[in-house]
Amino acid sequence: MATSISATGLRGGPRSSFHGSWGTSLMGEEYSILAKSVPTGIRVAKPIRLQPMMKNVNEGKGIFAPVVVATRNIIGKKRFNQLRGKAIALHSQVITEFCKSIGADSKQRQGLIRLAKKNGEWLGFLA
Repeated sequence: MATSISATGLRGGPRSSFHGSWGTSLMGEEYSILAKSVPTGIRVAKPIRLQPMMKNVNEGKGIFAPVVVATRNIIGKKRFNQLRGKAIALHSQVITEFCKSIGADSKQRQGLIRLAKKNGEWLGFLA
């Protein structure tokens, strides 16, 4: 009487449909065919990264926006941005001097500069 040994090693247990060994599953010819089929020089393109846009959400809005846009169109974008940069720098200096005179720390100064930027956007100065 023949007894069967299952994959678990117990007699009379469930039978396994596995009839090979793990060691020969990817050895010999099959391995070399598989190795040759894998490309060796895969080129992956760099992902396209969009440039961050520092755009004003209130562009064209605000009571001073039409004056700002008309001035930019008259004197040109490059000159306009230079003047705007100088005005912002002067305004930041005024805020800094004010903070020094009242004894505010740098964190409070940064908060005032951020508030000035928000107000400038809201009024249309940054249109």
